[in-house]
Amino acid sequence: MDLDKTDKIDAFIIADRLRFGKLPLTVIMQEQYIALQRLIRMRFRLVQNLTREKQYFLQNLFFKCSAFKTEVETSALGNAIMELLMEKYSLDEISSMDIKVLADYLKEKGKNRFSDSEKVANCIQKAARSSYRLSKCVENSIDVLLATSIESIRSIKSQIKQLDKSIAKLLDGIPNTIQTIPGIGPVYCSGILAEIGDIHRFKSQASIAKYAGLTWSKKHQSGKFKANEINMIRYGNRYLRYYLVKAAISVKNHESGFNAYYHKKYHEVPKHQHKRALVLTARKLVRLVDALLRNDQIYSPKRKVNR
Repeated sequence: MDLDKTDKIDAFIIADRLRFGKLPLTVIMQEQYIALQRLIRMRFRLVQNLTREKQYFLQNLFFKCSAFKTEVETSALGNAIMELLMEKYSLDEISSMDIKVLADYLKEKGKNRFSDSEKVANCIQKAARSSYRLSKCVENSIDVLLATSIESIRSIKSQIKQLDKSIAKLLDGIPNTIQTIPGIGPVYCSGILAEIGDIHRFKSQASIAKYAGLTWSKKHQSGKFKANEINMIRYGNRYLRYYLVKAAISVKNHESGFNAYYHKKYHEVPKHQHKRALVLTARKLVRLVDALLRNDQIYSPKRKVNR
């Protein structure tokens, strides 16, 4: 049950649990799980740092090339430009490149995310040519910042790759059935396993979802007022929530049942469609993970799991 957080209530809960032996099972403390948890939590922090560094890079890029703010509208375009500059192309070189060469480069680096790579190439060249030019002093400073960000991004990506190798190697010694789910590899599997620990610590899949913060708060009502929107709870294990949501994204891209469920939930509401559908898909994944771990069962899309 949910109670207020006060010194008096805290003392009562502690005394009540000690008096009647209501203490839950402790987190599994086997060395492999401890080591795995350290690795996946460090990876989480590195991914956050990488996101922040990319945002800072793009902020300085927009300062250097003002037209990118209007011409570049998607994150995929921003990443494509970042890749170009990381290859040490200057804006003048980009604007003068052969359009076919630039389009082929974007197609390769964008992993075919662009339906019309030549149109994207034209868009980037137009932005590079139409931007106002900074003074030499300011431009030199921005170039130093961009170069520093590029080196930081490369370094963080290299560190993440090293962590991924260590995570995969450590996971080989931990038997599990989560990796039988399409789309869940060593990293997402490790993130879920390390944070859940012993599945029998939890009474049910609902307890795991609450522990991860994938549940909604109670009704918000006062007098005749009743809130139409109910927010998710603001507590829970952020590492487990992160890896469950990331795993849900990957699973829905590989498993037709999860993909259909995501799109069903997406079209149920007019607001916050993607966020809501993604969280509900992660919530569905929690039920599956709980069943597989609790029953030591291998995933099969054609066979119902015991819940």
